Amino acid sequence: MGTRSWPFLDHPGPLAFAHRGAHRPDGPGENTMAAFAAAVELGYRYVETDVHLTADGVVVAFHDDRLDRVTDMTGELADLPWSEVARARVGPEGDPVPRLDELLARWPDLRVNIDPKHDRVVEPLADVLAAAGAVARVCCGSFSDARLATLRDRLGPDLCTSLGPRATARVAAAGLGLPAGTPPGPCLQVPTTVKGRRLVTPRFVRRAHGLGLQVHVWTIDDPDEMGALLDMGVDGIMTDRADLLREVLDARGQWA
Repeated sequence: MGTRSWPFLDHPGPLAFAHRGAHRPDGPGENTMAAFAAAVELGYRYVETDVHLTADGVVVAFHDDRLDRVTDMTGELADLPWSEVARARVGPEGDPVPRLDELLARWPDLRVNIDPKHDRVVEPLADVLAAAGAVARVCCGSFSDARLATLRDRLGPDLCTSLGPRATARVAAAGLGLPAGTPPGPCLQVPTTVKGRRLVTPRFVRRAHGLGLQVHVWTIDDPDEMGALLDMGVDGIMTDRADLLREVLDARGQWA
C-alpha cells in the first residue's frame, strides 16, 4: 500500500501536528479556535483535534467527555444541547468550544487529524466532512477499529485513516513472523510505548515502511525525543509544544 493516493499525506518532509492546536497554560486553551489560529501563525499545516456530539447532534472539537476539566462549566457533552455548550469558556483567555464545521471553514487548506471519541459521533462526523467537502484533507484516527471502518465505508477511498488497535497489533506482530494482512489505512498513529513496552523502534518503523505505512507518533513534547524519533525515520510527530517541534525541525532543515 502506497501513500501517494491520500492527499492528506502529500507533504515534503515529516508531518508536524499541533496536538489540540498550539495551546498553552497561560494562553489559548486546547481545542479552541485561538489555539488552532496560533498553530497556523507558527506555520503549521496540520492540527489534531478530537470530536464529540452534543445532545442535539452538533459535532464539537473537544477532547473530554465532560466540560469540567478545561471549561468554566460542568456536565457531559452528550447530555447538553449546543446552546449550553456554546456558553462554556475554555482556558485563561475564555475561548468558546468550537464546532468542527467552524474549524474546517475557517482554514480551507488546513489538514485536520480527527479522533471520534464515541460511536455516536461517527455518522454525524461523516456528514460534516461530506458537507464541508473536507474528506481529502482530514485523517481519522481512533482507538476503535469499528469506528474507522464505518468512516471508510461512508466516505470512500479518499479518506485517510490510521490503523486501529487490532490492525496496529498485526503490524507489530509481523516482526514475529505472523502475517500483517492488508492494512486498511495508510498510516499508524501510535504512542512510543504500550503497557510499558516500547512500540516505536527502528525495526517497527522499517516494518511499517515495508508495508507502505507512515508512522506518526504522539504525544511528544521533549526536543531530544523528537530528534531521536526523526532519526529513527518516523513520518510525523504530534506535540503539545508546537513551538518546540518547529524549532527542532527548523534546526534539522526539515521544516517545510
